[in-house]
Amino acid sequence: METRKLPSAIIIGIVGFVLLTLFGSSMFLTIDPGEKGVLFKRFSGGLDKETVYGQGFHMIAPWNDMYVYNVKIQENYEAMEVLSKNGLAIKIDLSYRYNAIDNKIGYLHDNIGKGYVNSIVKPEIRSVTREVIGNYLPEELYSTRREAIEDEIFGYLKEKIEKNYINLDAILIRDVTLPLTLQTAIEQKLKQEQESLEYEFKIDKARKEAERKEIEAKGIFEFQRIVNRSITPQLLKWKGIEATQEIAKSPNAKVIVIGNGDGDLPIILGGQ
Repeated sequence: METRKLPSAIIIGIVGFVLLTLFGSSMFLTIDPGEKGVLFKRFSGGLDKETVYGQGFHMIAPWNDMYVYNVKIQENYEAMEVLSKNGLAIKIDLSYRYNAIDNKIGYLHDNIGKGYVNSIVKPEIRSVTREVIGNYLPEELYSTRREAIEDEIFGYLKEKIEKNYINLDAILIRDVTLPLTLQTAIEQKLKQEQESLEYEFKIDKARKEAERKEIEAKGIFEFQRIVNRSITPQLLKWKGIEATQEIAKSPNAKVIVIGNGDGDLPIILGGQ
């Protein structure tokens, strides 16, 4: 009896070893941090779009397939040539950050697949960027309106891309290259505008300084008018008498002459 059981155990062990050797790599897998998995069940309903597998070790049947997606935010770059509002060719380097929506990777895999960047993201970025920049002049893109243009491109793209279970995190215009003659003309125009602003600032400053001096002069004139009106001969005589009385109290020798003609103040002679 024992002799019969031994070969059976050996046979089962050998079969198990062969199965592990042949299918072990497809039965055991680890999903790394920043990744999610979706399972394709070959004999029981196909792709399970609702169940998303998180990071860690997983064991699946050898006839099933696990599709693993990177759901971290990733960054790609795109260089393209577009036409501005006036028909001039402009070279643009932009970057975009994106990621697969983690709880929707089953639908992403079913509708598009793992090549979603080349089949959805890049074509949409090229299309929307050309459409938006076609509404602007080169100088607006080169200088004053770049941030607004980025926001406009991002707004259109986000709505379109999210319909395909992809999240768009940002669009950044890294560099704008214009024809050299146009770039020089724009820079010269900007320089002239800056000089004009500086000239207007100087004129405004001079105008305000003139107004300040005019107000100051009016104030001085008004002050003098009030003082002149309040200083009368009688007041001067009285102040002179007061001053004479104070000087007379001084121990120093002096000669005070009072009444040096009509309307005159006392005269002080000598004194040490």
